Amino acid sequence: MNRVYVCSCFGVTEQQVKDHAANGARTPRQIASACKAGTDCGSCVRRIQALLGRGACPRRELVDRGEPVLSALDGPGPDGPRSLRDAA
Repeated sequence: MNRVYVCSCFGVTEQQVKDHAANGARTPRQIASACKAGTDCGSCVRRIQALLGRGACPRRELVDRGEPVLSALDGPGPDGPRSLRDAA
């Protein structure tokens, strides 16, 4: 069985976080209450947020879809906003 650890401090796997989320945990704090993940060094909190669907990175989503990601510092292009920040 291939285990992907989210929290190495407490040995919490990705599947365990998903199971807790399926049982009603909706925030990193609720995950922490269920299994202690995120309560020691804190390096896993962002990964827990991602597994819960929180804190997604819009730039990463563009890259995953194969769309170009331009810097917000470049300003708007001739066809409109060049980044999500410009579009807001």
